[in-house]
Formats: sequence, C-alpha cells, structure tokens
Amino acid sequence: MKKGCLLAGALTLLIMSSGASLAHADHAWGNYHWARTTTPFTLLIGDNTTGEWTSILEVTINDWATLAGNTISTTGATVGAWTKQEVIPQEVIGTAGKRCKAVLGTTQACNGKYGYNGWLGLAQIWVSEGHITQGKAKMNDSYFSKAKYNNPNEKRHVICQEIAHTFGLGHQSENFSLSLHSCMDYFSNTGSYADSTLSTIPNHHDYEQLSSIYDTHTDAASTVATTAAALGRQADENDPGDDNPRQWGRLLHQSANGRSSIYEQTLEQGVKIVRHVLWTEETATRCPACDHRFHDKD
Repeated sequence: MKKGCLLAGALTLLIMSSGASLAHADHAWGNYHWARTTTPFTLLIGDNTTGEWTSILEVTINDWATLAGNTISTTGATVGAWTKQEVIPQEVIGTAGKRCKAVLGTTQACNGKYGYNGWLGLAQIWVSEGHITQGKAKMNDSYFSKAKYNNPNEKRHVICQEIAHTFGLGHQSENFSLSLHSCMDYFSNTGSYADSTLSTIPNHHDYEQLSSIYDTHTDAASTVATTAAALGRQADENDPGDDNPRQWGRLLHQSANGRSSIYEQTLEQGVKIVRHVLWTEETATRCPACDHRFHDKD
C-alpha cells in the first residue's frame, strides 16, 4: 500500500463488552481522552515516517486494527476476544514536516535523528479541559541507528506504545525485565531479546482499558479532525517542538529505574502539553533518579 492511502482495514481499536470486568483496566494516561460526539470515532494518524519505519508503522496500525494480541492476557493466558469498536484510527499522509509539528485533531507519527539527547521515543498530547486536541509520536533515529536498538522488534514495540499513548493509554508496567505480552509494558526487545516478538503488539488488557476510557460517555463537541482534508491545515505555528527539553515543564513522574518520565508544560489559556518520554538504557543507568534533561547525555 502506498504511503498516504487509507489502510484498507482502517486502524480499528476493537473493544468489547465480552463479559470481562472493566474493574481491572487501570492503565489509562490520567483522564486524558479525545472528545467525540459519537462512538466509535475516527482518529487520523499522519504518516511522516521514512525508511523501515514506514512499513513498521503500517504493521503497528494493522496490529491495532486486527487486534492481533487481543486474546493474550498479561499472564500469557488465552482470553475472550473483544468485538465492539471504540476508536477507528486511519493512516493518512502526514503534514507534520521535518520537525514533526502537531496538526490539530490528529496524531502525527515521525522519525528522525533528533540528537543524542537521551530519549529513544517520545509521545505528546495537547490537552484542553481534559480533552486531547492533537498528538504526536516521535522515534529518535540517533539511537535507533545504533546496533543495540536497530532491530524491527524494538522499533515495533516503541512505535506501538508511542502511538497508543496518544489514544490516552498509559503503561501496564514499568518493569523493563518483565513482558506482559503488551506493547504498553516496558520490556526491552534488545540484546538477547532482539529476536523476541514479546511486547510488540497490544493485548486484551489494552482493549479493556480503551473501553473503560471511551465507552462511558460522549461529548457535546469533538476535538477530532473529521476528514483527511483536515491534514492540509497548517501545523501549529506555536508548537514549541521538542528540540529543547528544558521547555518541557515540570516533571510529574519518573519510573524507579529512570527509563520512563512524564512532563507537563502549561501554555496560554490553560492548554497543556503532556509528554511521555522513553529514555535510553544508558541514560537511565547513569542516574536513575535524575531528571535526565539536566544530566549528561549520551
């Protein structure tokens, strides 16, 4: 399929009430979610990727669409499938440009050599009154070009997770040595696990969580772009970008081993940018408790 075309099976997050209790769904990213007037709703994913990332993004979108992991639980046991649609993301040609600027009402996926600044993957959302208004997912080729991280399974794990953060999903686990059979955990597909496909796709618990987020109510208005033509809108000129992590605002949370951080930046009129940052193993190991923005980088 050519880049820019809608996927034949538009990325569909199928979530269903299959009799499973939603009480166990506990890895939302705060209370952040897209406003929408109907459910299901379509979320446009702008493809600004290059090289191997283009095919990996398409695989990731198809993974969410076909629920390849929806019968796998956190323990690896087979569970019932979900069949109810909640979110229907579609891949379209991106308009984010080289700097991966945000585009209102969409998520933009990008890769590039963003520098040896310590981060491997970054997801960010713009939030107004609790609602996501735009998002982006960035993969840092300065590190993914290195032998340790340059394998399709690690790339697939990271992009699957960064894209899903912009849906409003958080992490199932921050234990990097443990796979929960979900790309929303922090198992690392590097080293002796470079050939492992563990944690490269969503699992049953991810769809359960999405159902908890989106199946409870609708909103009076929508923050989601409704047509592919919306991607032609000019990217946000006030987008501060990610080139200067010192502008990311306050550190809200950091995992015990230092690999995962959440930052919150407040803009005008109460709009916030919230960022999930995945740091490299090397950056985290040097000082797990440090705010890595102000620590020596690779």
